Amino acid sequence: MPEDGEVKVGIIGCGGRMGRMLVQTVVAGQGVALGGGSETAASPLVGRDCAEVAGLMPAGLPITDDKRTLFAQIDVAIDFTVASVAAAHAGLAAETGTALVLGTTGLAPDQQAVVAQAASRVPIVQAPNFSLGVNLLLALTETVAATLDDGYDIEILEMHHRHKVDAPSGTALGLGQAAAKGRRQKLDAVAQKVRDGHTGPRPRGGIGFATLRGGDVVGEHTVMFAAEGETISLTHQARSRAVFAQGAVHAAAWCVGKPPALYSMRDVLAID
Repeated sequence: MPEDGEVKVGIIGCGGRMGRMLVQTVVAGQGVALGGGSETAASPLVGRDCAEVAGLMPAGLPITDDKRTLFAQIDVAIDFTVASVAAAHAGLAAETGTALVLGTTGLAPDQQAVVAQAASRVPIVQAPNFSLGVNLLLALTETVAATLDDGYDIEILEMHHRHKVDAPSGTALGLGQAAAKGRRQKLDAVAQKVRDGHTGPRPRGGIGFATLRGGDVVGEHTVMFAAEGETISLTHQARSRAVFAQGAVHAAAWCVGKPPALYSMRDVLAID
């Protein structure tokens, strides 16, 4: 924990919708302080005050495109950007000794390997979703999948706003991982992410995904266990991005001072 008791938090991509929400949440939080924010060099927001951009009183913290300098002057960075740069941010965290909270989804295996390597040097909290409700849903999904046999078909339905670029969502894939873990399977071996045309009967033991996009939906996820005669559904609906920001800032305060490792929100929330 920093000597003054306040954790300095930097927001990567602070000019986006989620970035602005994170800035607002840090400023309103206890035990945390805004340490700055960054944007890409091409962004017209570079040089503007990061708190003012988020609709708050100026904090004297101009948005920078120099992420290395930002990482060096904060205790923890929060990254909800895009997969193509997430690995580079993890590398910067390792080089500067800065903790990292990573909410970016859609990482390729080689990008995830970079994150895992960085976590051998600094604490990193990585999660497909930072809301308390979703992380309880992940735990419940694993438990139910472990309890029911493969006579119960598992289908995961998710819907997000029209601007989301990856599908299925990181949260949906996380739910698939939880279900596969409960059944002692590898998700890659049983996932069905695309169905089109004459697909034939559903294979026993598969985990299916369905993706919907439209409007301004923040995030809706349902895990269905469908058998002959009954269906069990577990559903979470996010009505505000604030739940993700609050969880991420909580994770940021939690991980500073922890030993280097790749942590999940289950670690942060002490969910068994």
